[in-house]
Amino acid sequence: MLSVQRLAPGDAATAQQWDAFVMACPDATFFHRAGWQRIVRDVFRHETYFLYAHNNGVIDGVLSLGHVNSWLFGNSLTSLPFAVYGGVASVNPMAAQALVREAQNIAQRIGAAHLELRNVKPQQTDWPTQDLYVTFRKEILPEEAANMLAIPRKQRAMVRKGIKNGLTSQIDATVDTFFALFADNVHRHGTPALPKKYFKALQAEFGADCEILTVTAADGRPLSSVLSFYFRDEVLPYYAGDDEASRDLAANDFKYWELMRRACARGLKVFDYGRSKRGTGPFAFKKNWGFEPTPLHYEYCLYKRDSIPQNNPNNAKYKLMISIWQRMPLGLANWLGPFVVRNLG
Repeated sequence: MLSVQRLAPGDAATAQQWDAFVMACPDATFFHRAGWQRIVRDVFRHETYFLYAHNNGVIDGVLSLGHVNSWLFGNSLTSLPFAVYGGVASVNPMAAQALVREAQNIAQRIGAAHLELRNVKPQQTDWPTQDLYVTFRKEILPEEAANMLAIPRKQRAMVRKGIKNGLTSQIDATVDTFFALFADNVHRHGTPALPKKYFKALQAEFGADCEILTVTAADGRPLSSVLSFYFRDEVLPYYAGDDEASRDLAANDFKYWELMRRACARGLKVFDYGRSKRGTGPFAFKKNWGFEPTPLHYEYCLYKRDSIPQNNPNNAKYKLMISIWQRMPLGLANWLGPFVVRNLG
């Protein structure tokens, strides 16, 4: 009696059943939540295919897909655009197979050049894979002092430097301060910023499970901010921004310590430092915190292309674009950025 259906936008009853499954499924992540359908559709205007396999009305598996058709970056069906984790979350191998088959049918019907599944664990072992990204996850110890001591000595010194500089943290109710720091930060790195309305939509959709922590200097000046997701007993810092002065004051290091310290106080068990590309500054930064990388398994079914797409800043063909973007006035970059970044996924 196994059947695959598509979650209809606005179907609150099925979305609630979907989320109940996700919260209980060991392979599910925050990015499997049904609310992402509204984010991808309403903010970025991409068609979504949120599939669920059910047996006699009981959900056995889910697969969230977004269709991004861009003249600049190609035509793709991805699980899930703007997410670092995706793919099938299932408790039944037959349900998982049925969901992937339906995803392939959809990809071919809409003329996608490729289907991409952003898996934490290998799923389609005969598909080409992208060996570029890793994730960093570590246990949060029950005692605050134990978490401090677990940070390697040099990195711990940076945290203590931030404390000595009189830095403080608070939870922000709005995205305003965070977005100003985030947009300025990504502009300095030569990449377009996601639109402010996206971060507002995340707060509206996920409520208390989407939280912004901002670090301020002793004089009250905002220095560093991070938007984090909470899922089960995990915290996932996902988007961050820093003022140029934050490095000298160790605000970035203090920020992540404050997030870890607060998560410990809440009784959370896992600090998920998220995705990084091998050989980059963020990769090294997370290693310096004592986190060990775990490979992510991004798998591709290719239809109209011969190789895996490389839509990331490491691709040499984007170097000129990055250089131009860095020199662009911030106001213009913030206006133009959403039109570019919506096509990246």
